[in-house]
Amino acid sequence: MADGSNPTIVMDTTMGTITAELWLDRSPLTVENFLQYVDDGHYDGVIFHRVIPSFMIQGGGFDARMNEKPTRDPIRNEASAEARNDCGTLAMARTNEVHSATAQFFINHADNDFLNHTNETPEGFGYCAFGKVADGMDVVDAIAKVKTHSAGHHDDVPVEPVIINSIRRAN
Repeated sequence: MADGSNPTIVMDTTMGTITAELWLDRSPLTVENFLQYVDDGHYDGVIFHRVIPSFMIQGGGFDARMNEKPTRDPIRNEASAEARNDCGTLAMARTNEVHSATAQFFINHADNDFLNHTNETPEGFGYCAFGKVADGMDVVDAIAKVKTHSAGHHDDVPVEPVIINSIRRAN
């Protein structure tokens, strides 16, 4: 559980509430970027648009009609060997470009060691884990079980949209 030294967020979804501690001490640029999107209301009404059980649930970039929301410029990837992509951690989604994360994030639904930082090469840089679910892993589990299909160029899209109603700071 969060000890109060790091910020905590509350994610209200159509399937329940998820509370997470963000690791400002490990990933300050990433947490500040995420919290700026939170404060701007960017996540209000977006969906979990990519759901793969025993892997992850991804959201933060599309509305229920699969329209992509505009974002700010990408941030530097702060992936580190200490911040692992273990089950229940939040991490930044990105393209094949190492420093391409903007607003999209995912919640690991398994220990995804292959996403961890191992070295400074494009293949080894990994994905920046920047927080961990403190309460609501049952909600993550429920989201991971929804039926998915392909929608346009996107695979693993929930048939019934799983909407993030809001993400707010808890402290």
